[in-house]
Amino acid sequence: MDKTRPKNIDEYIAGLPKDVQAVLEKLRETIKKAAPEAEETISYQMPAFKYHGMLAYFAAFKDHIGFYPAPTGITQFEKEISAYQSGKGTLRFPLDKPLPLDLVTKIVKFRVKENLARQSQKKKVKSSTIILFLALSFIIYLTFEL
Repeated sequence: MDKTRPKNIDEYIAGLPKDVQAVLEKLRETIKKAAPEAEETISYQMPAFKYHGMLAYFAAFKDHIGFYPAPTGITQFEKEISAYQSGKGTLRFPLDKPLPLDLVTKIVKFRVKENLARQSQKKKVKSSTIILFLALSFIIYLTFEL
């Protein structure tokens, strides 16, 4: 791969051998279909997708594609990923075998739901904090007015 840092996923993929480019384009399209509103980015010098937080990263290596959906995206699918697991939050897809695109789709959709749930929790906490602040402000105002 070209040693310059890629600015986007197109540049990352273009710096790889043609056969690997084809595999990464399939993976990229699968992620985009599973999370159509996700934003492509480069993070930690790897292609990544964000949607209310990071969804997943991927990277090309000599003999495999690394797929990093965060540990929760892996523990949820333990049986299905046993052939690909190599560490916490890491899956290795051998380049000499077909990509498990159905599994990638399931994992990405799970991560979307997980991120949306976390975002919803943050909004609830934030609105509760605002309500509490307004109530306390009103009480202080009344105290000084009386």
